[in-house]
Amino acid sequence: MRRAVLAILALLGAALPGLAGEIAESARRSGYEFMSADTKAMQDDDTANPAMLSVLDGETLWRTKAGAAGKSCSDCHGAVDVSMKGVAARYPAFNAASGAPVDLGQRVNLCRRQHQEAEPFAPESRELLALTALIARQSRGMPITAGDDPRLAPSVARGRALFMQWQGQLNLACTNCHDDNWDKHLAGSAITQAQPTGYPIYRLEWQGMGSLQRRLRGCMTGVRAQAYDFDAPDMIALELYLMSRAHGMAVEAPAVRP
Repeated sequence: MRRAVLAILALLGAALPGLAGEIAESARRSGYEFMSADTKAMQDDDTANPAMLSVLDGETLWRTKAGAAGKSCSDCHGAVDVSMKGVAARYPAFNAASGAPVDLGQRVNLCRRQHQEAEPFAPESRELLALTALIARQSRGMPITAGDDPRLAPSVARGRALFMQWQGQLNLACTNCHDDNWDKHLAGSAITQAQPTGYPIYRLEWQGMGSLQRRLRGCMTGVRAQAYDFDAPDMIALELYLMSRAHGMAVEAPAVRP
């Protein structure tokens, strides 16, 4: 199966140079719309959505005191459903201290260092995914606004360049699949538009939670490219571009995907 997928990708790459065109706003579609009725039902029902177990873990962590400061998230921010409403919809956001964008997971870890005086959570750790899932859920149904800050313009442009850049042994760009061929199938799986409306997500293929960074690294590996390190500047720039590209679309987090 893997060889067949790689062969199809290679043919796709050979056929696509010069075709890339960005998706019109009126044609944008969430990955939800490409799923089966059963998977949609799983996402729609919080009692059946496996990502909600991560949200429950996040609620516990939100109230748990940590670090040398002995503070919990709730000590500074209060009720999560009030203080975090709409927050995830604007990330990655500009961080004045570093002069660069940070994504939601990085923001959580900055708070741990600066305010809790605790060690940051590892990328893709259960704890970090749980807290980001909890925070993201508070923006469910709200429009994505990431990229509105004019200070982010250079990073958005960098992310767009990376999205358009051919890479890997298969010489493919993200845009080749997700702009030019989103209405087609690859080895039986729907090619979506890569609209990041539901992260962190529970992916049935993973049988667990994962961040947008994990998904991007998987795509890079799929085209036989060197995947960016977690939290690398180019990774955050690509995240930011994808979120800005989905501007105005509704947050679905925590979503379910095949």
